[in-house]
Amino acid sequence: MFLNETLTRALIAFGIILGGFSLYLAYNWTLKNRASNLLSDLGPIRPGAFLLVYFTTPTCVPCKTVQRPAIQKISEMLGNTLQVLEIDATQQPDLASRWGVLSVPTTFLIDPRGQVRHVNHGVTRAEQLLLQIHEG
Repeated sequence: MFLNETLTRALIAFGIILGGFSLYLAYNWTLKNRASNLLSDLGPIRPGAFLLVYFTTPTCVPCKTVQRPAIQKISEMLGNTLQVLEIDATQQPDLASRWGVLSVPTTFLIDPRGQVRHVNHGVTRAEQLLLQIHEG
């Protein structure tokens, strides 16, 4: 009897985890597709360069202390091969909403062909951003 209860609980927990992971993947897929259609909202984009769209707010401490320095670091390293667009979500809430931004910092890495490669929710360190760029 104990084994059956334990197995049942384990299967339920596994199902919840799998369901949550599936929702996460579906949410990111939707964000990537939505973002690909919204590039025209951003204004001029440098052809042939990766684009990092960075949503932030003036009150976001991790944005100021970790995310912005990480972006500056990779921007200096990559030069003209990376274009960074920083968007204040409080100044442009409609844009943030259309892009599906739920928290800051949120970054979208878009390849030179205009395809969204990565959506990062929360702080993403310079090393991770570089890996994401080199994957594409």
